[in-house]
Amino acid sequence: MNAGSRAWWTGKVRQFRAHVRARVTDDECRGLEAWTTPAQRALFDSMHVADRRHGLDVVATLRADGVDDREVLVAGLLHDAAKGSAGVLSRIVHSLGQAYGGWIVRVAGLVPGMAADLDRLRTHSEESANLAAAAGCSPRTVELIRWQEAPRDPDFGERLRLADEAN
Repeated sequence: MNAGSRAWWTGKVRQFRAHVRARVTDDECRGLEAWTTPAQRALFDSMHVADRRHGLDVVATLRADGVDDREVLVAGLLHDAAKGSAGVLSRIVHSLGQAYGGWIVRVAGLVPGMAADLDRLRTHSEESANLAAAAGCSPRTVELIRWQEAPRDPDFGERLRLADEAN
């Protein structure tokens, strides 16, 4: 196993642990009131606890990197809003498919109940952007979310992508 592959697997194991241990405190939710709208908080509250924890961690990473732009922070918070109830197994399969080829996702999609989750994960960037728009997020926030995997924003797109990968 080469160093790049080892780093990928290490990151994925860390993400798995974070997913199954995810918690969000009431204090953390109350802290959002200072910089999010009620509609944005409602969207956040509708997310799976692991995605809420991840969003908060992405925001913390962005802030540690000196980002204080509210639109970018909201994008970090809500970028996975459409992953919904996709379970940990489908998330693992999705990641393996991204790293090792779409054939993994196609085969796993034959398992009853797996196809819908895999489709949700495949389209989550676009759908999360649509949910953010419906929650009244700025066009810039919506576009940061939409292009989270292939950043287009010259100032913060890559910073958001790296913060996402770091958590």
